[in-house]
Amino acid sequence: MTVCVFASSSSRVNNEYADAAVKLGSLLAEACIDIVYGGGGIGLMGKLADAALEKGGRITGVIPLFMKDEGWGHHGISEMIITPDMGERKRKMFAMADAVVALPGGIGTLEELTEAITLKQLGLFKGPIIILNTSDYYKSFIEFLEHMISDHFLRLEHKGIWEIAATPEEVMFFLSQNKGWIEDPRSIAKI
Repeated sequence: MTVCVFASSSSRVNNEYADAAVKLGSLLAEACIDIVYGGGGIGLMGKLADAALEKGGRITGVIPLFMKDEGWGHHGISEMIITPDMGERKRKMFAMADAVVALPGGIGTLEELTEAITLKQLGLFKGPIIILNTSDYYKSFIEFLEHMISDHFLRLEHKGIWEIAATPEEVMFFLSQNKGWIEDPRSIAKI
């Protein structure tokens, strides 16, 4: 199994976020689950990668050329895929992934997470999508998803697209219990 992890590149976040990234990287490596991520060497991305590598995990970075040229890539991972742009980066990451996990992050992480949800809603991605809600980071986003459902911008059935985990251990549980979703997502994509 390969898990795509989206996460912050900020090194200025509180320790509980970094601790969760380290724990998740360790747990994925110990479970022999491959990781594909944005290739960053700092922030939660860097913490996740360092922890996975320390445990002997296999991790692949996918980074756009301009970010590589800026020196933002992780220098210790075994495989770094260079893409021409951000769009191709996401396409490559989704194509490699059996599941998606979103750690806390900024606008880029949010954009990646919402694209994953959209792709699954349309039947273009089939794997689990897990939101790691460390310290209730995603509380407002989750409430907004509920608001979309209550105001009929999403169907109630669409809540099955994502799982919400409070801890890295819960992420691992959801990965092991992948119950799938519906056979034909497009049958309910039209509201």
